[in-house]
Amino acid sequence: MVGDRKDDLGIRLERLERILEVSRELTSTVALEPLLEKIVSMAAELTGSEGGSILLLDTRTGELRFCAASGDQSRRLAPIPVPIEGSIAGAVLASGEPLIVCDAQADPRHYGEVGQRIGMEVRSLLAAPLQIKERCIGVLEVVNKGEGRGFSQEDVETLMALAAQAAVAIENARLVEALRRAYERLGELDRLKSDFIAIASHELRTPLSLILLYAAVLREELGDRAGTQLDAVLRAAMSLRHIIDTMLNLSYLETGQMEVVPTRFDMRAEVRGACSDYEALAETNGLTLTADLPDVAVPIQADREKVRVVLDNLISNAVRFTPSGGRVTVGVCGRGDEVEVSVADTGVGIPPQELERIFDRFYQVEDHMIRRHGGMGLGLSIVKGLVELHGGRVWAESVPGQGSRFVVVLPAT
Repeated sequence: MVGDRKDDLGIRLERLERILEVSRELTSTVALEPLLEKIVSMAAELTGSEGGSILLLDTRTGELRFCAASGDQSRRLAPIPVPIEGSIAGAVLASGEPLIVCDAQADPRHYGEVGQRIGMEVRSLLAAPLQIKERCIGVLEVVNKGEGRGFSQEDVETLMALAAQAAVAIENARLVEALRRAYERLGELDRLKSDFIAIASHELRTPLSLILLYAAVLREELGDRAGTQLDAVLRAAMSLRHIIDTMLNLSYLETGQMEVVPTRFDMRAEVRGACSDYEALAETNGLTLTADLPDVAVPIQADREKVRVVLDNLISNAVRFTPSGGRVTVGVCGRGDEVEVSVADTGVGIPPQELERIFDRFYQVEDHMIRRHGGMGLGLSIVKGLVELHGGRVWAESVPGQGSRFVVVLPAT
């Protein structure tokens, strides 16, 4: 008797070790098919059965479908649907409880077509549900217990443990697949958005050029008689051109068509020019715009036109988001082999959780339905793209309610 108990204990330990083997493999692989085949094979081996299979619920048809089977049966079983009503697997799926069938041929729920199609007589059967929390997604079966014996409670426990492993593997695989499809869809949407921006900006450029041309001709011909209406048309057209240029810059950055044409210039002159361009707007908004420049030249080898786009976007943002009575300060200095430009304001500031996102395309801190400031949310994204195109870096520092400071660092050569 003692010897029998030792033998039984050894068998149970072996079973547990094999189940742990599946668990270890489950955590180290995302290959679902070979893992499920191993589970089926192990289920048949550990329960002393002739064969085994896994059936999954097809939510579209409401039927069970074979997805894995021991031996070479998978391919032959795959096309065979098993109805939930009138099958042992369906009963297990519906109840969520394991089931032992000692005489399958005598059980009215036995779906005999499967055995007929693959040439196997099913005599006895043990089935366990594949469950994810309270949801049953399929069934793990083993058939024909060896040596004419019946399935034991130990077999039930073994099959339930393996069924739990199979359920986790299947759910993980489904989640990975759903995530992959979501990423593909997001990639496709992103591509479509980029294509739309590129096409729209190119198509709008030609009619806008005509509007600007004819408006300029009319202005010249009419002189003082042009009036405020024509001035309003010109301002609106110039604003639209800025939007189109912004969209084109984004398109060129995304497609890798943006080229850097470096020249050597004094960064002080570029900052001084940019501040001069925004001086009137700052004065209109009741702001003080100051350029804090060193006495000595700050030479840099960079694409002057693109550096100017960076400065324009940063100064424009600072002027727009700083209330009347505030200050905007643009500073520049040389730091060894780098040049640092900063744009600081006393505006509304940026919440800490938004600092990393403000450089994302189309992202705006204000809700788009209630925001008081204009813009498409592309300026800072373009700034980041142009700075990185030069091998530089950009970041923002801010205290909500006290203002923000944007820092651009570019290689001097």
